[in-house]
Amino acid sequence: MTGPLVPFREIVLKVHSRCDLACDHCYIYEHADQSWRTRPKAISDEAISWTALRLAEHAKAHALPSVSVILHGGEPLLAGPERLRRVCEELTRALDGVAELDLRIHTNGLQLSPRYLDLFAEFGVRVGISLDGDKAANDRHRRFADGRSSHPQVLRAVGLLRQERYRPLDLGLLCTIDVANDPVAVYDALAALEPPRIDFLLPHATWDDPPPRPDGSATAYADWLLTVFDRWDADGRPMPVRLFESVLSTLSGGPSLTESLGLAPTDLVVVETDGALEQVDSLKSAYDGAAATGFDVFTHSFDEVAAHPGVRTRQLGLAGVSETCRQCPVVRSCGGGLYTHRYRSASGTGLATAPGPATAGAEAPGGFDNTSVYCADLEALIRGIESRTAAALVSPAVADTGELLVAQQELTRSLLAELHAELAGRGGDAWQEAWELAGIVERSAENTASADGLDAVLAHPYTRTWLIDSVAALRAERPDALATALRLPAYVAAAVVRGGLDLPARIGYADGGLHLPTLGTLRLGRPGERGEAEVRVAEKGFVVRVGTAEPLVVRTDEATSYWRPVRRLGRDGAPDLALDDLDPYRDCFGVPVHPGLGHDEAADWSDRLAAAWRLLRERAPDQTAEAAATLSTLTPLVSAGPSADHRGHGHSYGYGHGYGALGVPVQGSAEELAPALLRALRAARLRALTEVTDLYALDGEWHRPAPWQEEPVPLSALLAGAYERVGLAAYDPRHRDQARRALDTLEDAAELTVGGKSLLTTLREEADRG
Repeated sequence: MTGPLVPFREIVLKVHSRCDLACDHCYIYEHADQSWRTRPKAISDEAISWTALRLAEHAKAHALPSVSVILHGGEPLLAGPERLRRVCEELTRALDGVAELDLRIHTNGLQLSPRYLDLFAEFGVRVGISLDGDKAANDRHRRFADGRSSHPQVLRAVGLLRQERYRPLDLGLLCTIDVANDPVAVYDALAALEPPRIDFLLPHATWDDPPPRPDGSATAYADWLLTVFDRWDADGRPMPVRLFESVLSTLSGGPSLTESLGLAPTDLVVVETDGALEQVDSLKSAYDGAAATGFDVFTHSFDEVAAHPGVRTRQLGLAGVSETCRQCPVVRSCGGGLYTHRYRSASGTGLATAPGPATAGAEAPGGFDNTSVYCADLEALIRGIESRTAAALVSPAVADTGELLVAQQELTRSLLAELHAELAGRGGDAWQEAWELAGIVERSAENTASADGLDAVLAHPYTRTWLIDSVAALRAERPDALATALRLPAYVAAAVVRGGLDLPARIGYADGGLHLPTLGTLRLGRPGERGEAEVRVAEKGFVVRVGTAEPLVVRTDEATSYWRPVRRLGRDGAPDLALDDLDPYRDCFGVPVHPGLGHDEAADWSDRLAAAWRLLRERAPDQTAEAAATLSTLTPLVSAGPSADHRGHGHSYGYGHGYGALGVPVQGSAEELAPALLRALRAARLRALTEVTDLYALDGEWHRPAPWQEEPVPLSALLAGAYERVGLAAYDPRHRDQARRALDTLEDAAELTVGGKSLLTTLREEADRG
């Protein structure tokens, strides 16, 4: 087994091994493993103490911020309040100052009383209750040994938890599915109790002992769950349903929220009443001894269990599922299903193999290297939820450039608010004054026609670069962190000037000058000189006052000995863009930026760019029109950067941190600059999309063949290369074949979110238009 050891963050502690119900679907008493018969009824004081010690040393060794302990059984309440108090006290004492302790208990609720709940309130033990729905559904399996119904007693327990003083302890309801029950009646009965969460659980089954399917349908459990999903969704999703929330999370690129789905490594260990350390409890459904490790809390550490081959097998992610699963496009959501549900005895003889992957690619191998016995159900459930929710899950920014611009602006504003919070008053009067002035500018834009103020400055691509750098500097406690953050007054002053607002803006400057973003650079003194300036709007520009010196009058579009304006590039039908070779945060393209173009250099570059735009307008008119609507800034680069083939996600060639800027080489003919512009445009838009929505999950980065090189690439690079080539194909058809082949490969990529799949559809349509 490869990869680092995954520490345990969740411990199932068996405090009692017997039960006061006789549920016929219970995996502990009714399935293959019968080890409960030889174990003590209640956990001993010695086992409690050693468990607390082992957990504390494990948490300390791995610097775990928190650990969860689930008190379990059998029926854990049969241990009695005094033994449960001992468990809570020992664990709380051992973890004090080491890690936060999250205590929970899963119970059938029959013994629950105020005495127990007061104890749980004292130690913060949250309570989950098993209930299979309405009375008819619950009584199908959850009965006493003499056949009596348990439903009234369970409802009484739920009622106790719903009392105001105990509500904070309510963890929710656990419901084991039986497809013979009416799904709507089950859901309605559970929802009527207003639980904080519902867990629907597939009954434990294996290929040797498959789940019942009364009507013979291969997707009976998916159909049942989708009926519940529709009811839950129509009700406005009044409480989380963990199974559904997990699928919705993985479809959007997030993590799995349950052990039964997803590829996250297992981080759970079980402590039995005799102190034995075992793997996940559900393995008892596979074969006798399947969960055993041979370890116990008295002589073994949790690290030794974490290194056990059976545990490690369930920490391999994609490599830990069957070959069939690895090729399946929904594997990231289902994760091959619960490990137990993949079990098949060798050749159907009942002879078990040790928990772990068998020979990859073998036909129905013994052991766990199989698809889940619920495979068809899981695929139908995931695809069913996706088809029902895709429209709501896909960000409008994927298809609408206007929405993308709005989302980008919101992202920049969020970063500004984050910076303000991160400073927490450390910016002093200078920051506070600028912050308050920004609010005045904002309100003035709402009440007057001068909207071209703060929004324009925040939309400037390099504002984002400054914000990201400032937040990072503060968090890293860089020596220049405060000085970096305190550039805000310059941004606000630029907003005042752009908005034409008659407001004084004070700015501290260093090194003899200051830069007003989107406007230009002002020289106020000798290099190294520091001071404070006041900027105030004047006709066609602004006036700058420094102490008692003669005011400087600046016309924003006219260069002087002390003022270098940001120049404009628009000519001969090319978009009217800023030529920004001044902004101190423009160096964010992964290759060196030009230090500053002279007048003749700028004119020559502008002419070649205009010719390149004309070529693009002829060959790729749709993309050129979109560029005109979204671009604001071009920055000259000394040389070209890497192509998308080598870039992947996380690099920044061809775009600033904010959407709207392109870095373009100074050298090159119009014929060379045109495809360079198109590449940069495509990279900029894809980067902007990944900043505001998840197109693919970042927890896999599985490699796939790319038609433009021999070595496989991660999905991010494959998507970037395909996105670039689809765009380039409109300009040069030679890229079309590689673009289509890359799209074909992406079609079955499990990492793509619903947003990524929507983008893929758009790219396919774009490629077909040619």
